[in-house]
Amino acid sequence: MNLKTMTAATFLCLGAAAATGVAVAQEPQAARQQMMKDVGRSMGALAGIAKGEKPYDAEVVRVSLATISEVSKTFPDQFPAGSETGAETEASPKIWENPDDFHAKAAQLGKDVDATLAALPGDQAAVAAAIGPIGKNCGACHETYRIKK
Repeated sequence: MNLKTMTAATFLCLGAAAATGVAVAQEPQAARQQMMKDVGRSMGALAGIAKGEKPYDAEVVRVSLATISEVSKTFPDQFPAGSETGAETEASPKIWENPDDFHAKAAQLGKDVDATLAALPGDQAAVAAAIGPIGKNCGACHETYRIKK
């Protein structure tokens, strides 16, 4: 593993660790925003590999998928009653109106990511094929539960 790869993997690991720590230490709005940044970085790393902009690196793929998996399991808990506003949130009121569906969407993302992680994509083409369904999960939730500002 070269230095750039090790640095990228370390950065992604630290991001995942930070997401867990942030969830405990900050207001839920800040915690969930940090978690989404971690997912964004992970999806960016996977997309770079899928598009051939970055070389395939199994460790970067594994860490990116693990980060998304962890966030999918803890993210829905960052929306307690009373956190509907503040911290320039993009959370739609629909989250609190239909929490079962919101949790189901997060669970589906986690299930799909975990399956991808278990069968770790072994090359650029496999990463490209894997991130399509993951991205659709993200998009489905954003479409319903995010207010783009």
